[in-house]
Amino acid sequence: MIEIGVMNRLKIDRFAQQGAYLSDNSDAKSVLLPKKFVPEGAKEGDFLDVFVYRDSSDRLIATTKTPKGMVGQLAYLKVVETTKIGAFLDWGLDKDILLPFTEQKYNIQKGKSYLVLIYLDKSKRISSTTDIYDYLRTDSTHEAGDWVEGTVYSLKKGMGVFVAVENTFKGMIPESECFEKLYPGDKVKARVIRVREDGKLDLSTRKEAYKQMADDSDKLMEYIRGCGGEIFIGDKSDPEIVKEYLGMSKAAFKRAAGRLLKEGSIEKTASGYKFKN
Repeated sequence: MIEIGVMNRLKIDRFAQQGAYLSDNSDAKSVLLPKKFVPEGAKEGDFLDVFVYRDSSDRLIATTKTPKGMVGQLAYLKVVETTKIGAFLDWGLDKDILLPFTEQKYNIQKGKSYLVLIYLDKSKRISSTTDIYDYLRTDSTHEAGDWVEGTVYSLKKGMGVFVAVENTFKGMIPESECFEKLYPGDKVKARVIRVREDGKLDLSTRKEAYKQMADDSDKLMEYIRGCGGEIFIGDKSDPEIVKEYLGMSKAAFKRAAGRLLKEGSIEKTASGYKFKN
């Protein structure tokens, strides 16, 4: 049986002006392989590995090209167009794949890439969705301390940033560990801070505290320099103010400031810190 959205091994039944017609011995239907994809020297009876999908006229068609993702798989695809019916994504074939409005769980922007699931809709057309949570796994072999890469696919206030680790596994950066603006589709490098009992990974974009301190100290120095040599953020400042302006936790800020004080680079003021004369 010819399957839509996956690779098929099909036999060349006959040739026509527009290409070769392929079939499966167990299926009476045939599918066209356009002339430009017919291998040189191919003959009737030869078997070819092809991908089957529907063209712009909704007809089954085959190609020897391999798409960036097949039905049942997750793929990181770029938006090439947004329309009234949804967005169209480049998946490596002549016809772009549709991401319907109803399957967009967040705002989609032209030119940006997102992680989507490719699936067959009720009409047996190949489509995509950003609703990927249930298709991510929890059986990674990562351990606390490992650095991983992933794609942001959801944001939930009060919880954090959801990340598809290696575009395969469930991960999350808790709000308490997230100190930069991240949006769906963003690529991120993060450290595994714990592996939960259910196999999900808790992540942080920051190093361990003792390793992060040097980076935070440099960042604080640059911020003070950019403010003309003095800042009005200090030990009594609201943690959210520290996070917004410096991109670090209150504890990390105090560690960084303490290091610079010890080095003699800065000094305390009534409302913050300034470069030491």
